[in-house]
Amino acid sequence: MEGVRQIADAARAWGQTTTVVSLEAPGAPHLEGNPFASVALGPGRLHYGYTPRLVPWLREHVQEFDAVIVNGLWQYGGLGVWRVLHRGPVPYFVFPHGMLDPYFRHAFPLKHLKKWLYWPWAEYRVLRDARAVMFTCEEERLLARKSFWLYRCREEVVGYGTAPPPVDPDVASEAFHERFPELRGKRIVLFLSRVHEKKGCDLLINAFAAVAGKDPLLHLVIAGPSLKGLEVGLREQARALGIGDRLTWAGMLTGAVKWGALYSAEVFALTSHQENFGIAVAEALACGTPVLISNKINIWREIVADGAGLAAPDTQAGARELLEKWCKLLPQERAEMRAQARNCYERRFDIRAVARRMMSRVEQLVSASRPD
Repeated sequence: MEGVRQIADAARAWGQTTTVVSLEAPGAPHLEGNPFASVALGPGRLHYGYTPRLVPWLREHVQEFDAVIVNGLWQYGGLGVWRVLHRGPVPYFVFPHGMLDPYFRHAFPLKHLKKWLYWPWAEYRVLRDARAVMFTCEEERLLARKSFWLYRCREEVVGYGTAPPPVDPDVASEAFHERFPELRGKRIVLFLSRVHEKKGCDLLINAFAAVAGKDPLLHLVIAGPSLKGLEVGLREQARALGIGDRLTWAGMLTGAVKWGALYSAEVFALTSHQENFGIAVAEALACGTPVLISNKINIWREIVADGAGLAAPDTQAGARELLEKWCKLLPQERAEMRAQARNCYERRFDIRAVARRMMSRVEQLVSASRPD
C-alpha cells in the first residue's frame, strides 16, 4: 500500500491521476488521507478477498481509465480484472511484488500445492493476458520463471523504490541518540526490519559474535517488531555467545528516530533468506549508509554493481564473510562506499524517478496497443 501511495503521489506531480480500487471494506484506515481517489468494494470474503461488486464496477467504470494496474497475486482482484479486460479495450498490467519467488514453494509446500490448483485456470491466465507483467528488478524476473512450469507473460523490469528521507540528518541522528544515549560514539551495525525467521537474524548475531572482538566500539542494533516470540530465543543466543552487552534491542522505530538509526549506522545489515526488494535496504542507501545483504535480496546485483554494499549467500558462512569484509575495509574505502550508497539510491531507487520511468513505460505500452 505504501508503494502505491508513493507512486501515485509522484505521478501526480506531472499531471497523472490515480484511482485505487480496493477489496477492503469502506472506511478502511489505510484508504484515508491518500493522494488518490479510492473505491472500497469489500469487505472481501475469506482470505481471497472475493466480492461480487468488483466485476460490475469495472464494467461500468473501466472506460474512464487509460490503464489498470493489478498489485499482487493470489487475490480475487486479479481474476476480476481479467474477467473484464482480457479482451477489453483498456489494457491491464500486473505487478507481482515478489509473489512468484520460488522461495515460497520450498518454505510453504502445502500452500504451493493449493496455489497449483488455482494457477492453471486463474493466475496463469491473468499473467498471460496482461499487457505486461512488471518486475522490480532483474533477479525477480528470473526467479519468477521457476515457480510454475506453466508460465507465459510479457515481462518488463520497471524498478521500485522509496521516497527520500523526510528529516534533516542531524536532527534525525540527535533524535536517535536521545533515545539511545549509550550508542553515541559506537560503530553501529544496524538491522532494521521485522524480527522474523525469514530475516536471518540468527545468522547476523552469530556473524557479529565472530567479529566483535576486532573493535570494542562495534555494536549491533536490532530494530523492528518481533514476531512469534522469536526475540526471546535470539536474546539467549546472544548471551550464550558472550555478546549480550554488545547488542541493543531497539524495538520498532518510527519517524525521526528510525531515520536517525539509519543515518547513525556505520553499515546496514540484512541477511534475509528471501526479499523481493527490501524497502529498508533502499532507505539505508537513501541515507548514504552502505548495506551488507544476502544474495536472496533481489536487488543485490544492482547494489554490488554500484559499489554501494556487499552481498553473500544467506548462510552462516555468508553472513560472517560480509562482516569480516566490512571490518577489513580501510576508513577511506568505507567513506567511498557511503558516497556510492547515496548515488545508488538516486540512480535506481528514488521513487520519484522510478515512478516516472514506470509510468512512461506504461504510457508507451498503452499507446502501442491502441489501433491507428
